[in-house]
Amino acid sequence: MEYIEELGLKAKAAEPVIISLKVSEKNAVLAEIAKRLRRDSAALIEANRLDIEAAEKNGMSKAMIDRLTLTPERIEGMADGVDTVIALPDPVGAVIGGSELANGLRVVKKRVPIGTIGIIFESRPNVTVDAAALCFKAGNTVILRGGSDAINSNKALVSLMRGAIKDCGFDENAVQLVEDTSRSVANAMMKLNKYIDLLIPRGGGGLIRAVIENATIPVIQTGEGNCHVYVDASADIDMAVSIVNNAKTQRPSVCNAIENILVHKDIAPAFFAKLDELWQGKIKVVGDEATASYIGVEKIAEDADYATEFLDYKLSSRVVNDVNEAISHINRFGTKHSECIVTSDIKNADLFQKMVDAAAVYVNASTRFTDGFEFGLGAEIGISTQKLHARGPMGLEALTTYKYLINGDGQIRG
Repeated sequence: MEYIEELGLKAKAAEPVIISLKVSEKNAVLAEIAKRLRRDSAALIEANRLDIEAAEKNGMSKAMIDRLTLTPERIEGMADGVDTVIALPDPVGAVIGGSELANGLRVVKKRVPIGTIGIIFESRPNVTVDAAALCFKAGNTVILRGGSDAINSNKALVSLMRGAIKDCGFDENAVQLVEDTSRSVANAMMKLNKYIDLLIPRGGGGLIRAVIENATIPVIQTGEGNCHVYVDASADIDMAVSIVNNAKTQRPSVCNAIENILVHKDIAPAFFAKLDELWQGKIKVVGDEATASYIGVEKIAEDADYATEFLDYKLSSRVVNDVNEAISHINRFGTKHSECIVTSDIKNADLFQKMVDAAAVYVNASTRFTDGFEFGLGAEIGISTQKLHARGPMGLEALTTYKYLINGDGQIRG
C-alpha cells in the first residue's frame, strides 16, 4: 500500500470516533492543544529555526520568510485562535430545515461533518494549527500537506496536536501530516478519492492551479489574492493613501494584501504626490505611462504584471477614466478575493459593490480585513474565491455539509 493511501485509511478509520464526539469532548481536546502550544513555545521556535535557516540558505525573499517565521507572539496568536474555535458554536447537528409532507413523512435537514478533508498549503505554519482545529471542531479528520520549507515546524506542531488528542483518549489519526513532501506524493494525494472527501489548497497561484488541474477530488479554491484598490475621483486623498498603504505594506506576503492600485485620472496627480511622499521609493511600482508621469516606475506594466500576485513590496498601477473602467480591469485581472473602492460618491460605491465579482468588496476600508477573525468567524481554513458551497472566509460552517433525515410510519410510494 502506498504511503499516502495508508494515511487515508487511518483517517477514514478515525472518522466514526470523531463524528460521534460531543462538543464538550472536542473542546477539551482543543483546550489541551492551546495549552501545549503555550507550554511548548520554545521547542516549536527551535524547530522553526531549522526551517528559517534553510530558507535563508535557499535565498527565500524576506516577505516569504516572514510567512514562515514563528515567534512567541505568533504562537500565542495560534493558541488564541484555538481558544476562539472553542468558543464558537458547534455547527454539527444543527437543524437547518425541515417539513412534514402530506403523506406524513417528517423530513429534517441537519448539518453533518464532511468526512476527511485534505489541506495542501505552503509556508505558513499557523495554517497547520488553524486547519486542524477547525476540521476537528467540525467533526472531520484532516490530512495536512505543507511545503518542504516548513517541514520541521509542521512536524513539531502536528506531533503536539496528535499527542493532545491521544492523551484525551481519542484517535490521534484525526490529524495527520504528510511528511513526504515530494511532488509525486502530493499528486497521489490529489487523487485519493477513496479516502479524502474534500481538498483545499492554500497558497499562491501556482499551487492552486496545480491542484485544480490534477485533483480528482472536489476542490475549494482558496488563497490567491490579486486584490485591488480603486481610488475614485471623489476620494478623500488622505484616506485613500492610508488605505493603500495599509493594504500593501501592513503584511505584503498575505493573500488579502493588494497587488494593484487603480486611480481616477482627475485625482491622480494629487494622490500619487502624497503616496510618493509617504513611500519614498520603498515600494516598487510597475505601471502604465500615465502612472509613470506621476511616480517612479520600474517599467511600463504589461498584462502579465496586472495579473501577478507579487506577495512582496511591489505592486502594479493604472490610471483609469472612470469607475466602469476600474470595474472592468478588476473583473479581468482579479482573482475574486477582495477588492476596494475609495470614494465619496454613493452611486459609484453601490455600482462597484454590485458589479465587482469578488468574495469581499469594500468601500473605504482596507482589504486586509478579509479574515476569519475580523469577520467574527474565528480561525479560518482559507478564503474561498469560488462560488459553490463556500465563499470568502471559511469557518466552521463551511466545513460541514448536510443530510436529510426522513422518518415515517410505514409509508410507501404508489
